[in-house]
Amino acid sequence: MTAPPPASSPPSGTKAAVRLVRVPEDRSGQRLDNFLLGQLKGAPRSLVYKLVRSGQVRVNGGRAKAERKLEAGDEVRIPPVSLTETGDKMPPPTGFLQRMEAAIVFEDARLLVINKPSGVASHGGSGISHGAIETMRALRPGQTLELVHRLDRDTSGLLIMAKKRSALSELQALMRENDSDEGRGIEKRYLTLLVGRMPDGVMSVDAPLHVGLRQGGERHVQVNPAGKASLSHFRVLERRGGHSYCEVVIETGRTHQIRVHAQHLGHPVAGDDKYGEPAVNKRLRDQVGLKRLFLHAASLEFALDGGRTPYLLNAPLAPELAEVLDRLG
Repeated sequence: MTAPPPASSPPSGTKAAVRLVRVPEDRSGQRLDNFLLGQLKGAPRSLVYKLVRSGQVRVNGGRAKAERKLEAGDEVRIPPVSLTETGDKMPPPTGFLQRMEAAIVFEDARLLVINKPSGVASHGGSGISHGAIETMRALRPGQTLELVHRLDRDTSGLLIMAKKRSALSELQALMRENDSDEGRGIEKRYLTLLVGRMPDGVMSVDAPLHVGLRQGGERHVQVNPAGKASLSHFRVLERRGGHSYCEVVIETGRTHQIRVHAQHLGHPVAGDDKYGEPAVNKRLRDQVGLKRLFLHAASLEFALDGGRTPYLLNAPLAPELAEVLDRLG
């Protein structure tokens, strides 16, 4: 069944009528929030989440969560929305556009991959005007770009955007393999500095993670038996200044997974102001200039076309983190 095209933006300050939209075949597997963003052009992500939480958006007549994966034929109720700021958004600053253009590490007909700087959100919303995806769309006008996954704002490293719906669907299917017992669809390697001396060898953390909300809506993740299965493997690469420079391979992709698993080990990520040790973070800031979270998505390995087309993507460690390592000796 064919769905109506994505909604064009209504005139500023006007409301569209309630719409019932059938999910087409090529949108099967897409998250509800991303589907809505495609239907409500110009709507901020924060408004989409508010509509979902309040129950104004319905899937097959029932309430649904923003992360729900839609299926072909699902009927989505989209409420009337006032887009008072549509068309009024300022483009990203020129300097930021140039910085993000320079961050591209790989591009082909299907994918665009950047080495996302720390401090840049994967997408806009919650007071952030220009995330990585919005900025890359501004750099590629007329090109369809969709986020394949997300990185924490404070984490640097590889962030994949799909140019084609088929690539997005296949990569999301590979990511679902990571979160199931089907195997590792995408191998993800990170580099991090953990506080204190980790034991040599590989330490694996198999601990379920639960995402909760603190007052004010801030997400906070903790190890909890009621959470989702989560598995991380930490390996010490070298010792620096009494701390442990590590490679981390994650087999699941949970929110804040490495940061919470590192805390669970008793060796939090250096510079982590949410799950780390404030006194150690201050000392590292004062002594070696660590002003950010020391966590970098360094490598992604996967294969498209049913395993026939391999990809190995790498992003060098951010210069400011390499300098910290040098100063630690």
